[in-house]
Amino acid sequence: MIIEKGKNSFQLKCQNPFVVTMHHIDYYPKGNAELGPIEMKQIKRDNYGGDFNFNDRWKMYYGKKVPGFPAHPHRGFETITIVLKGFVDHTDGLGSSGRYGNGDVQWMTAGSGLQHAEMFPLIYEDKENTLELFQIWLSLDYMDRMVDPDYKMLWNEDIPILNIKDENNKLTNIRLIAGKLKGEKPPKPAKNSYASKEESKLSIQIIEMEPKAKYKTPYVSDTLNRSIYFLKGDKLLVEGETLYNNEYAFLTGDEISLENIGEEKTQILLLEAEPIDGPIVAYGNYVMNSMEEIEKAYEDFRDTQFGGWPFDKREIYHDKNEKRFEKHEEGNVFYPGLENKE
Repeated sequence: MIIEKGKNSFQLKCQNPFVVTMHHIDYYPKGNAELGPIEMKQIKRDNYGGDFNFNDRWKMYYGKKVPGFPAHPHRGFETITIVLKGFVDHTDGLGSSGRYGNGDVQWMTAGSGLQHAEMFPLIYEDKENTLELFQIWLSLDYMDRMVDPDYKMLWNEDIPILNIKDENNKLTNIRLIAGKLKGEKPPKPAKNSYASKEESKLSIQIIEMEPKAKYKTPYVSDTLNRSIYFLKGDKLLVEGETLYNNEYAFLTGDEISLENIGEEKTQILLLEAEPIDGPIVAYGNYVMNSMEEIEKAYEDFRDTQFGGWPFDKREIYHDKNEKRFEKHEEGNVFYPGLENKE
């Protein structure tokens, strides 16, 4: 059943243990030789220097040459970045780095504290560089706030897609990023993630339904927090109630009927999990157990920079010709589909 519904915004309204989710969609133009936009626009910088004018087709955010988010700190939670289109260049203060996109997912545990940069390189000079991604902030369990930072890639090639047909042969595709469904499991999340605990029953799914398709979510539990975000499509029937484009619904953990009653294919983000039975206090870049711990995070960052930033600039992006890769602090480089390189 539907517990609550409403309109989406840039920051999607979330339920415990999900803290906040952002849906970025930027219609970037062709890129230049430095991976920035070929035609730099005049930007009014507000929000502490950022660029968040949602009337524009694309944003530089905090980037000056290349769009994105130069080095900034986090503590106490995880970021799960699901890139549907475009690319992201990752660098963190531990020395890890990577480039991922077009279906890849990055799972990063900030834990006790970490700085990272996430830039959006405009790789293509001969065509537009549309970027679409979700970034989900997932709370760590209240006992695990200060675990060691971690970073893991879930490559597009390894993420299962379930193709489910209803009684009328209409198709629903489910991209399973976390959790298990109908016997399928994606790659494991980061090791200390709340999602790695069986009892969390955590699942992240992207659901695409062709017109007239019907699908029922399975029963999970009576205490589950389940949220759906209807981001593309016309009309979605949820337990007999109509959800319109760019609306959300909070649902029970029962078997829930969904039907695409519009004329377009849907895109639905589903987040579900058992709530964390402990405090979750989010403020700025930190998620902790109390405001006192938030204040301590700010103090620690001033004193230690969470281990520092061993680079001469805050806005870091990789070589234009670099392929998708994952590099950890020990130096090993992994290219999806290829053998590891030392």
